[in-house]
Amino acid sequence: MKVGVLALQGDVAEHLSAMRRAVRGRGEVVAVKKASQVKELSALVIPGGESTTIGKLMQKYGIDRAILSNPELAIFGTCAGAILLAKEIENYEQFSLRLMDIAVARNAFGRQRESFEVDLEIPQLGERPFHAVFIRAPIITRAGRGVEVLARVEDAIVLARQGRYLACAFHPELTRDARLHRYFLEEVAGLS
Repeated sequence: MKVGVLALQGDVAEHLSAMRRAVRGRGEVVAVKKASQVKELSALVIPGGESTTIGKLMQKYGIDRAILSNPELAIFGTCAGAILLAKEIENYEQFSLRLMDIAVARNAFGRQRESFEVDLEIPQLGERPFHAVFIRAPIITRAGRGVEVLARVEDAIVLARQGRYLACAFHPELTRDARLHRYFLEEVAGLS
């Protein structure tokens, strides 16, 4: 198994570390900077960061085309990565892979100073709550057919799955808890 973390901008080092904890020596975790690397992957993380910048760099280096030409690739998008997975971005024109039937609203919880942390109930991860870190986070405003909502903050959808795609509005890589990364590998990507 080879798992990649898109390494163009954002929380790359944090996701590499979290994914290595989740993989537990059962595979290789690599930083992805070139389109040619995508075809070697079983799964890919698109990290948080600035979604417009990440999207432009994906297009510039052909990584978007490499991802779209690999329909078996499982993708975990966190924060900006969730935006880049969405079919629709509300009130904002920017690039998106349009792979998940979700609509997102950028910075829906407010600016940097409105960042917050909360414990989320995510039944797929067990009984213990998952400590979630929200930084200029989007929300999923619409979940289409075949999209499973996994977590909410009040009425706002913050974690959803559709087949081989997982969209997360928060930053699981900023905690020591690797359960969400393991869930992605084992349940979404089907890797063990």
